[in-house]
Amino acid sequence: MVRELLIASTFGASAMTDAFNVAFRIPNLFRRLFGEGAFSQAFIPVLAASKAHQGEDSTRLLIDHVATVLAWALLVLSVLGVLGAGGLVWAMASGLQQDPRGYEVAVVMTRWMFPYIAFMSLVALGAGVLNTWKRFAVPAATPVLLNICMIGAAWLGAPGFKRLGLEPIYALAGGVLLGGVLQLAVQWIALRRLNLHPRMSWRWSALRVAWGNPGTKNILRLMGPALLGVSVAHISMLINTQIASHLAPGSVSWITYADRLMEFPTAMLGVALGVVLMPQLAGARASNDAAKYSAMLDWGLRLVLVLAVPCAVALLVFPTPLVAALYHYGAMTEHDVRQVTHALMGWGVGLIGLVALKVLAPGYYANQDTKTPVKVAVVVLVITQILNYFLVPIFAHAALTLSIGIGAMVNALWLLLGLLKRGSYKPLTGWGVFTLQVLAACALLAVFLMWANGSVDWIALRGQSFKRIWLLAAVMITSAAIYFLSLWVAGMKLRQLVRR
Repeated sequence: MVRELLIASTFGASAMTDAFNVAFRIPNLFRRLFGEGAFSQAFIPVLAASKAHQGEDSTRLLIDHVATVLAWALLVLSVLGVLGAGGLVWAMASGLQQDPRGYEVAVVMTRWMFPYIAFMSLVALGAGVLNTWKRFAVPAATPVLLNICMIGAAWLGAPGFKRLGLEPIYALAGGVLLGGVLQLAVQWIALRRLNLHPRMSWRWSALRVAWGNPGTKNILRLMGPALLGVSVAHISMLINTQIASHLAPGSVSWITYADRLMEFPTAMLGVALGVVLMPQLAGARASNDAAKYSAMLDWGLRLVLVLAVPCAVALLVFPTPLVAALYHYGAMTEHDVRQVTHALMGWGVGLIGLVALKVLAPGYYANQDTKTPVKVAVVVLVITQILNYFLVPIFAHAALTLSIGIGAMVNALWLLLGLLKRGSYKPLTGWGVFTLQVLAACALLAVFLMWANGSVDWIALRGQSFKRIWLLAAVMITSAAIYFLSLWVAGMKLRQLVRR
C-alpha cells in the first residue's frame, strides 16, 4: 500500500503510469504462467509425493533436475522476451499507441523488466520446496523486498532520474529488477541452510538427464493442463487490459490502483490459505487420508467465509474513504479517486469468489487433477467477455473489474460443486448456523460503514491527510470490533476455528 501510495502521488494516473502498468503486467503474466502458477500447481504435489514415498535423497535429486530444466527454459524465454518486447506491448495494450511516447516507454521498460520472470520463477521453485518442508516464513516475507525496492525507486530514484534528464518512470523498472534479484538471493540462503538449494547444471548432457527424470516428466505432464488453466485466467486479464488501453487515458492505472486494494484481502486470506493448504492437501492425498483432506478444505472454506465476506462488504459500501485515504495525494486528482472507486466496487462483487478459488483450486491440484479447473476456466472466460460486451459501453473501465468478479463467483461455485459431487469434500456439520452468524454480523457492519461513508466528506479532507488517515483507522478498528463482537454474541467460537 505504501508502494502504491507513492506511485500514485508521484506519477498520478497518466499515459506514463499506464505504460509502466502494462510493462509490469507482461513479466507478471509470464511469471504466473511459468512460476507460481502452472509450475507450482504441478511441482508441489509431485514433490510432496516424492518426499512421502521415496525419501529426501531422491527428492533432492528431483529438485536438482527440475531446477536445471526450468533454468534452461527461463534463459530462452528471457532472450525471446527482450527481443520481442514491442510485439508483446502491442498485444497487451495496442491502445497505448494513441500516445507514441507512452508506447515507446512501455517497450523500453518491458525489455528491462523481462528478466524479472527468470528470478521470480526460480523464487517460486524455492518457495515450493520450503513450503513442502513447512518453512512458510521466508517465502511469505520475501515479496516485501520487491515493495521496498519499488518504494525506494519512487521516492528517491524518480527525482534522481528527473535531474539527469531521464524519464522518471524508468526508476520503477529498475526497482522491479532489483527486487527480483534480492528475493532470489534471500530464498537461496534459506534453501542452503536446509541443504535443499538446487544444483543446476548448464551442460547439455545434464539437461538431457534432468529431462528424462520420471518426476520431471510427471511435472511437465501436469503442467500442460495447468498452463492452459492459468493462461485462460490471464488471457482474460490481457483482453481487459487491451480494452482499457482504448478507453480514457488513465483507465489502465485506475484499474491497477483498484487491483491493489482487492489484492490486499485476496493475498492476506486467499493466497496465504492456498500456500498453507496446498502441501497439506497434497500430503493427505499422498498418504490416502481422505478425512484429513476433506477437513482441511472445510477449515479453509470456513475461514474464507468469516474473513472474506466482511472485506467484500467494505469494498462495496465503503470504497471512497479507502481510495481517498490511500491515494488522494500529489498528482492524484479527485476525478482519479472517483474512477478508482468505481473499479473497486466491481471487485467487491466478486471478492468472495476470488478468495475461495485460492482454497478450492488446490483441492483439485492436490489430486493431480489439473484438467477440471481448466475446463471451468475456459467457460468462465467466455462468460466474462460476454459480460464485457454488454457492460463496458455502460460502465467503461469499471465493467472490466465487475465482469471478472462475477466470473470468479461462477468459477468458485462450479469448483465447489465438483468437489462435493465426487465426494472429495464432505462438509462438516454446522454450516447453516455458521453462515447465518456471518451474514448477521456483516449486516451490522454494513450499516455502520454506510453511516461512516456518508458522515464525512473524505475527498474534501485532502488538505488534512493525517486527520483523514486517523479517521479511517478509527473506522476500521471500530468495524473489526463490531464484526467480531457480533460473531461472539451470536455464539461463534473464533478461537477454536483459528486453532483448528
